[in-house]
Amino acid sequence: MELTRRQFTKYLGAGAGLAAFGAARPAFAARDKEMNILCWEGYNTDNVLGPFRKAFPGVTARAESGTSDPDMINKLRAGELKVWDLINVNQPWARQQLFPEKLIKPLSKERFLPYFSKMSPEFSAPYPLAFAESGELIGMPQRYGPFSFVVNTDKISRKTAEDQGWSLFLDPAMKGRFGVLTYDNWNVIHLCLTAGVNPFKAVGDDGVTKFTEATKTVFGGAKMLSDDLVAMNTALINGEIDAYFTGGTYTASPARFDGANNIRAITPNSGPVDGKGGVVWVELTSVVNNPDVSPLAEDFLEFVQKAEIAKAVSFAEGTYNPVSQMGDPAIFKLWNNAELDAIQWDSLSEELSRSADFSVVPDYDALLKIYTAAKRR
Repeated sequence: MELTRRQFTKYLGAGAGLAAFGAARPAFAARDKEMNILCWEGYNTDNVLGPFRKAFPGVTARAESGTSDPDMINKLRAGELKVWDLINVNQPWARQQLFPEKLIKPLSKERFLPYFSKMSPEFSAPYPLAFAESGELIGMPQRYGPFSFVVNTDKISRKTAEDQGWSLFLDPAMKGRFGVLTYDNWNVIHLCLTAGVNPFKAVGDDGVTKFTEATKTVFGGAKMLSDDLVAMNTALINGEIDAYFTGGTYTASPARFDGANNIRAITPNSGPVDGKGGVVWVELTSVVNNPDVSPLAEDFLEFVQKAEIAKAVSFAEGTYNPVSQMGDPAIFKLWNNAELDAIQWDSLSEELSRSADFSVVPDYDALLKIYTAAKRR
């Protein structure tokens, strides 16, 4: 299963050679001066790693960003467990794969539980998916966001888009007026929702039939396909399309931050997942079960809870997202009105209430084959 939320890989410093670095690292290297993180982009920027190196003089901190959660997880499975100290992926993987497979370690509750109390309400309980079923704390949440579709509100009102939800893309009147942002894993999830099917449960024969029809209709009506969110936003701004299928706060935020606040991420009012039509992703950062794990791993995980660092993670290069630490008034004040507008803070809580947690899709392989065939036509 591939989750392609970000479509590029970045490396910082020597990050591009981390696998080779890990294999070649001398046995006598002092791990208390070295920390390696496998992550989505943002944690690998100098705005995050630079202050960490300054706070811990003499430390070598390296980061490599990935293009999918499963690809990053497979690096650990394939022998890189001894390379990485931290891994940053979306919420289902820690609980459903990483921890059961002993690829990550429990965190100190004494050290990290206090941070939850100052997080946004969705996380302060504390966030249940940060814990294994057996009760261990296995990751810390930070970035998150609703992820459904995006419209130009000058052409399609927010109310219309929210009320119609995914059926918007099945409307014959929309043919040739929308694009598909080809993030395959998300497309499969969203096509299930379009078909009125819950993607997070076995879909059955009837669900396969509905998914197939919805997929043919969506690809048959799309004016453009691209995995480039900038190209998709540009087409929306220029009037080439009025909406795009698969997108959210994350993809709309650069255009909104540049002043195009008519570009808006939409979360449907209702849908087939316990009545919810949207999906929310939440990143968790966990300590890798490296037999020689760096003591700096938990230091870094605590460091990114700091106000200015949480803000740097939120407004990483290229795309912008809310972070769980914004529940703390002392941290929240770091965002100005333009930045809050970029991440649609005005409707965030409302959209989250209409969003199901992103999870593993049991029938993904079968649905992906149907999807891939339709996309190629």
